[in-house]
Order: sequence, then C-alpha cells, then structure tokens
Amino acid sequence: MSGTLYLVATPIGNLGDFSPRAVETLQNADFIAAEDTRVSVKLLNHFDIKKPLVSYHEHNRASAGQAILTRLLGGETCALVTDAGMPAISDPGEDLVRLCAENGVPVLAIPGCCAAVYALAVSGLPTGRFTFEGFLPSGKKERREQLHELTGETRTMIFHEAPHRLRATLADMAEAFGGDRKIALCRELTKLHEDTVRTTLAAAADYYAANEPRGEYVLVIAGREKSAAAALTLEEGVALVLRRREEGMRLKDAVRAVAEKNTRARMALLQVAQQENLVPTDEEMTAKMQERADKLKKPLEEVMAKSNVESIRRNEAIRRAADWVIEHSTIEEK
Repeated sequence: MSGTLYLVATPIGNLGDFSPRAVETLQNADFIAAEDTRVSVKLLNHFDIKKPLVSYHEHNRASAGQAILTRLLGGETCALVTDAGMPAISDPGEDLVRLCAENGVPVLAIPGCCAAVYALAVSGLPTGRFTFEGFLPSGKKERREQLHELTGETRTMIFHEAPHRLRATLADMAEAFGGDRKIALCRELTKLHEDTVRTTLAAAADYYAANEPRGEYVLVIAGREKSAAAALTLEEGVALVLRRREEGMRLKDAVRAVAEKNTRARMALLQVAQQENLVPTDEEMTAKMQERADKLKKPLEEVMAKSNVESIRRNEAIRRAADWVIEHSTIEEK
C-alpha cells in the first residue's frame, strides 16, 4: 500500500499563521520535500520538528519527483512544503501532484494562508468571480502577449510580481487595460511592513517610475466592465479610424488602434468575425497553442491548462476581423 503526499501550506510571513494541524503533519511524515531546504529548516527549527529533508524545486523536479514517487509507492509518507504558501499553486509541486495522481498515490492538502486569496479579500475589488494568473512571463514580448489576451477578461485578476519587475509590469498593464483601471497593490502580506494601496494603473505606474519597489507584491486588478452599450455602427467606426488617420497613422495601424482601445469597436469586430467565419477553429487553436508550447519548451497540455484559450481565440478573431475590414475598406492610404 502506498503512502500519502501531504501538501502543507506554510506561512507567507507571520509564523503565527502556521496551524497545529500543519505542525502535526510535518512531525508525523516520514520525510519532508522542500523548495529550499535552507528556508524550510528555519521553520522546522522554530517548531522543533526533526525530520529528513529532501530538495524538490523548479530545476530538479523531474528527477526529484521520480525519487519521491518511488518512496511514496514504497509506503512512506511525504510532506511537501514551499518557501511560503500552498504547494502546487503556481509552484512546481503541481507536477508532483500530477505524478501521484497518475500512479494512484493519495494526495491531501493541509490548508493555510494563500497570498492570492488574502490579497483578493483586502483589495476592495469584486471577489465573486476571479482568475489567478500567477507570475507573468519575464520576457517583454511574452508578457505583453499574455496581458493582451486578458483585455476582455471581466473577472477580477490576481498576479504575483517581484520588485525588480514591477515597473515594467505596471507600465504594460496600464497600456493593455487602460490607465484608469483599478488596482490594489498588496505588499509584504502578513509581515511587519504590510501595505495595501488601492489606486489606478496609471497612478501606480507613475508612482513606481519615481520610487523604488520594495518587497514581494500581489497585484489585484479589476476586470473589464461589462458594457451595455451597443457595438459601434459602421459610420462611428469609420469616424474613429479617420480621426486616427488625420493624426498621421497608417490605415492598418489606425484600424488596429481603434480595435484595441475601444470596447465597442472590439464588439463590432467580433460580430464581423462571426459573420465572416473568421473565428479560429479548435484545430487552429490547437496549432497556435502548440507553437506557443514549442517556444516555451513545455508540454502542450501544460500550456493549454495555464492559458485562457477562449480569450486567445477571441483576440485572434478580432485581429482577423480588423485585417478583413482593412482589406475591404474604401478608405485609401495617403
């Protein structure tokens, strides 16, 4: 009979948040798998827990995961911990959980503090429906692409971000979602210098352009407001494009700028996409996601699971519709 894998949530800053059940689980486990043994040993020493430690992290998860699985199948129990928060959430522990599930090993979670849920609760933004996006890609192009995929998202969005990337991320968010979009910046949660600032993306970007970000951040951003307004009429759309053309934009750039910045224009282009059969098929979306998986050097299933495929489909439909409008336009380039 196999042992059990326990996912033990650890404090995100305040050791007082570690539950008696979590302490008991670690004390009773045969061994503990830790993201960083140097960090975890401090927690274990504080609670006088003496158990063998093994390393399990982003860079060794394939080999270490197999080694842990072998011990679990042999009947041992393992407690998995991260440096802070719940294992397997935006964390390589998800691979170990998947491995256990595939091999019939029981997995149980010992709940505790979760930075994303904590930040959402104190954000002052809608909590009924939300999406957790974790860390955005570090590359500028990939980060902007992912944010663009979320421009139509109506649910509250939650992101993790490191201080050294915060400025670039806020600037890209303001460009993607609009500077007036509400955001709560939650910093150093449960720690001595905990702070939550509720403002707009433009104000946040301006503030941190002049001030050094400090500490770890959770960013909670309002979703796009559901507009009851009708889609743009053809005449209104042409007027907006012509206005951009008068500012010196090329026709192609003017159409796409209107599509990206105007919600009603996006609605109109979605209608065009549907009427002209421009919405990507399931086969086309699979091929597109495969390209992304190849670029990231990750399995297709993992990329699909972490991506908002319908949002990507919608944005691709809008792009195709914009190209269709350009192709069939009677407005001439200057």
